[in-house]
Amino acid sequence: MPNLVKFKYYQNSIEANRDKQILADNDIISYIANEQTIQSDWLLSNALGGIQLQVFDNDKEKAKKVLKDFLENEHVEIEVEYTISNPDFDLVCPKCGSNHLYRNNNPDKIFGFAMPFLNFGSQENIYNCYYCGNEFGK
Repeated sequence: MPNLVKFKYYQNSIEANRDKQILADNDIISYIANEQTIQSDWLLSNALGGIQLQVFDNDKEKAKKVLKDFLENEHVEIEVEYTISNPDFDLVCPKCGSNHLYRNNNPDKIFGFAMPFLNFGSQENIYNCYYCGNEFGK
């Protein structure tokens, strides 16, 4: 009868679950150990050896090959829509041209206290671009 063996260790559960799904897509049964414990108290991570992906010992070599092939051939392209159709404004990011912006409502607050006297009456709004992360004033 095959036994479960520790296969791979992770710092976060997202990568562990991704690899578990890749193995499942290739008909390899796997289990994640310590995930809930570490998510509830991350200080236990080192004591428990991190989040562990476990496979049956007779599937270990196949699992190594599957994950190696996936990671070597992974070509993920994320398509991001960085413009908003018919926005209520015509402001765009000077760096990337996106109009997917938000206004930073408290750029001059330090420790919860507004510091308007440091701005010397400046009423410039600070905007951040969701697409490229640029911060700019208007």
